[in-house]
Amino acid sequence: PDSETTFAELQALITKVLAHLDSITPDQIDGKEGIEIVTRPGTPKEKRFTGQAYLLTYGLPQFFFHVTTAYAILRHNGVEIGKRDYMGAF
Repeated sequence: PDSETTFAELQALITKVLAHLDSITPDQIDGKEGIEIVTRPGTPKEKRFTGQAYLLTYGLPQFFFHVTTAYAILRHNGVEIGKRDYMGAF
């Protein structure tokens, strides 16, 4: 429902999402590169993708756009966050 209004609620949501992601097994996604994915079905904005095309041309670009935007907003608002926070230590 997207009704979180506090940091505690957002942290609880993150915990819930991570638990959901941890519950997904490789068997649930292996071999799905050819399935059809339809975004906004039945609307003028409907788009059809194969699983692989969705991941590479839609899903990952959306993900990185939002991560980068959140990073920029945090930096703009004075959060001391740097490249290692974004890229990770390697």
